[in-house]
Amino acid sequence: MRVMVMVKATGQSEAGEMPSTALMTAMGLFNEELVKAGVLMAGEGLHPSARGKRVHFSGSQRSVTDGPFAETKELVAGFWLWQVRSMDEAVEWVKRCPNPMDGECEIEIRPLFEAAGFGAEFTPELQAQEERLRQLTGQ
Repeated sequence: MRVMVMVKATGQSEAGEMPSTALMTAMGLFNEELVKAGVLMAGEGLHPSARGKRVHFSGSQRSVTDGPFAETKELVAGFWLWQVRSMDEAVEWVKRCPNPMDGECEIEIRPLFEAAGFGAEFTPELQAQEERLRQLTGQ
């Protein structure tokens, strides 16, 4: 199963404070473990929400809001995309992760939808299109 592992933002990450060399070293070693185990598919840190934008959809209308966004605890500071055997395995990997922030931090794990999860609406034609796109992007 594929999961997205999201590091939740903190006041520190939203202020643009960079992690220490020690933390970056520890995180690099953790990422190496993930790679060697065949778990890591992708992973990146994100700039603070002040550098972001949100696009709101209302029918055919679109409106854009510039960051920063108020609810820091609802924001994502970074992510990994992992291939694991189960949610339990993902939890065990997260428990081994260095704390990504100097203080308290939360990491959320969410499974990605697989083709079967979309039901009959995901027709064979749409599945074939999805497979072509995955091949083109190297997934």
